[in-house]
Amino acid sequence: MDQSIIAKAKQWGTNPYFAEVDRSEITKIIEGLPGTEADLTERFYRDLEFGTGGLRAPIGMGQNRMNKYNVRRATQAMSQMIIKNFGTGSAVISYDSRNFSKEFALEAAGVFAANGIKAHVFHTLTPVPMLSFGVRYFKAQAGIMITASHNPPIYNGFKAYWNDGAQVVPPVDKEIINAYNDLTDWQQIKHMPFEEAQAKGLAIWTDEKVEEAYYKMIENKVVQDSNMCKTNGSQLSVVYTAIHGTGQVPCTHILKRLGFSKTHSIEEQAQPDGNFPTVKSPNPEDPKALKLATDYMLKNNADIVYGTDPDCDRLGVVVNHHGVPTIINGNQIAALMLYYVFKKKVELKTLPENALVVKSIVTSPIQNAIVESFGGTVMDTLTGFKWMAALIRELEEKNSKYNFVFASEESFGYMPHAESRDKDGVSSVALMSEVALYFKLQGKNLIEALDEIYTRYGFYYESLLCLDYEGMAGAQKISRIMDFFRKFPETHFAGEKIASTEDYELGLKLPKSNVLSFTFENGNKLFLRPSGTEPKIKFYVMVRETEGDLATKKASALKKVKVIEDKITEYCEKI
Repeated sequence: MDQSIIAKAKQWGTNPYFAEVDRSEITKIIEGLPGTEADLTERFYRDLEFGTGGLRAPIGMGQNRMNKYNVRRATQAMSQMIIKNFGTGSAVISYDSRNFSKEFALEAAGVFAANGIKAHVFHTLTPVPMLSFGVRYFKAQAGIMITASHNPPIYNGFKAYWNDGAQVVPPVDKEIINAYNDLTDWQQIKHMPFEEAQAKGLAIWTDEKVEEAYYKMIENKVVQDSNMCKTNGSQLSVVYTAIHGTGQVPCTHILKRLGFSKTHSIEEQAQPDGNFPTVKSPNPEDPKALKLATDYMLKNNADIVYGTDPDCDRLGVVVNHHGVPTIINGNQIAALMLYYVFKKKVELKTLPENALVVKSIVTSPIQNAIVESFGGTVMDTLTGFKWMAALIRELEEKNSKYNFVFASEESFGYMPHAESRDKDGVSSVALMSEVALYFKLQGKNLIEALDEIYTRYGFYYESLLCLDYEGMAGAQKISRIMDFFRKFPETHFAGEKIASTEDYELGLKLPKSNVLSFTFENGNKLFLRPSGTEPKIKFYVMVRETEGDLATKKASALKKVKVIEDKITEYCEKI
């Protein structure tokens, strides 16, 4: 075994900065060698990286784990950048239902307080969009969300936000990362107990005013036709699951407030629980996570299922298509929202001039077809709402002609307003209900509404292939895969002639990012990128079919995607 790893572990196990119980967790692993070599290596082969969005790792003691000490370190780095950029200020902190989320939030508050920065801590577990909204509401300089989104239960994380309510981007993210890396002596980190911070007026629990302001914002900025919802909302039968996360209270509250009174919550998944006992993974992109809700929908002939992830920034949807439960993906959800919003705004004469929609490069180009048909503009960014929010901020600061309407990415994230600057599961539940009601009043479900869109704009189909590679060996494998495709030696891929490739690492059009794209001669595309938050590499396939009737287009698109995905898997198995 690498002796440097053992040395680092022994240093942790004897450092009096750490509590005795936390030191003993490591000393027991050392005593268990050689049988515990793999565990010790994963905990100490590197420092937990403060990436461009923050921290995310399995919970536990060690340099490469989520624990209160690394939370303190990250918060100290943020504190130093707040002081550098603003002199002083305040920060907003929230947390989800994961194990240790509240404890980590209070640790962060103690670090802010010790640095003279006032911490507004949400009085209850709160979704990502409400944290982002809270940063803007309190006019704070920064924010922290303790969450690991939809990762498995062993994970937790730390998302860093700046004064616009968006996750940090260059140059601020690099400054925080550098400050984090420079904190090599734990004694450099300032900290005080939360109770002491409260007594000094430097840590404050929020009250319900900020939540009420958020709900009013949804009513005023997200809902297009409140009268339709109030009058007819009871006609839509909704099944909702929070999957043991933060969404239960805000999502059910906004639905009933808007008039969707026929809403049923899945009780087995309504209570916050960081162990997520009823699911393997609390990810609304995974049909298995929505099974309880889907079963209830079918048994009771409800119209639609919603599921949100633990931090309630993503929304998954299952439609009751004449008795067949049909999952719609993130691109389809966004297309439905966009089509409805633009159509309704035209109908109500509320569509602004120079309407702007923002999406990630790996999100369906059907958005371009929809938005441009209504005279609007679509702009692309790198994957991640922090880049979309950065673009919106840049346009605002330039007093540009564009009026923001909507942002989304294919991974089940939607932002139908700019009052918070991250994807918003609560607002998405509200808007999707309005969309579903609108089409139900016309005698259509959302699958039939999608067919209406495809008939008008052509059939667009996208798939996402995720290949998981855990740990140090996995990271090396992902690196080899990216290297292989960067030097791809052939002129065709899965029978498709390659017209052009683009390496976003070169930063020619957008900020540098470890992303590659292949554009085929027929206009179809393939993107690949390592995940920034999970041990996996993602492949995005995008095709469009315009020949034949709708059934023929669908069959042809599915066949093309299958051939490309099979070829990707074949290559990756050999690398």
